[in-house]
Amino acid sequence: MEEKSNQAAFMSALVTEHFVLQSAASTTVSEAGVRASLYVFSLSSALVAMGFTAQSPRVFVPLVATVIPAVFVLGWFTVVRLVDTTVENLQFLRAIARIRRYYRTLTPDAAAYFAPWETNEDEGAEALAVMAVKPGGMAPFFTTASMVSTINGLVGGVGAALLAGQPLGRPAAIPLGAAAALAFIGVGYVYQRRRLTAAATAAQHRWAPSAR
Repeated sequence: MEEKSNQAAFMSALVTEHFVLQSAASTTVSEAGVRASLYVFSLSSALVAMGFTAQSPRVFVPLVATVIPAVFVLGWFTVVRLVDTTVENLQFLRAIARIRRYYRTLTPDAAAYFAPWETNEDEGAEALAVMAVKPGGMAPFFTTASMVSTINGLVGGVGAALLAGQPLGRPAAIPLGAAAALAFIGVGYVYQRRRLTAAATAAQHRWAPSAR
C-alpha cells in the first residue's frame, strides 16, 4: 500500500513538473520576443530621428554620435539575454524529453503515444527536434539572438564607417564598416555557440548517472 502511495505521489509530482517546465519554456519564448521587439523598436525610432535631422549636419552629427553607440550597446545587452533565454529554453525542453522518456516505460502501449522526436533518443537532439532544428554548427544562425546580433552588427558597422569617414574618407570607410559589421556578427555567433555548447556539456554531465 505504501509503495502504491509513493508511486502515485511520484506521478503527481512528475506531471506537475512537466507542466511547470512547459510553462517556463513558453515564458522564455515570450521574453525573447519582447526583448527583440524592444530592440527593433529602439532602432527604428533612432533611424526615424536621424532621418528628420539628415538635412542639418549641425544636428545630425551629434545625434548620430549619441544614438548609434547607445543602440549598439543596447543591442549587445539584448543579445546576451536572448542567448540566456535560448539556453534556458533548451534546458527546459531537455527536462521534458527526460520525463517523456519515463512516460514511454509505463505501459507497453505508452511508446506509441510518447514516441521520441529523434530516433537516437538523445535529449539534446530531441529538444532541438521539438523546434524543428537540426543539431549542428548552423543551428545558432537561426535563433532570435542571431537575428538581433546580425542587425546590431550592421549598426556597429555603420557606426565604424561614420567614425572613420572623417579621417579616412568615404572610399576607405565603407570597406572598414563592412569588415567591422562582419566581425561583430561573428563575435555574436561565437558567443552564442560557446554558451550553447557549454550548456549541453553541463547537461550531459549532470544527468549522466541517471541516464545509465
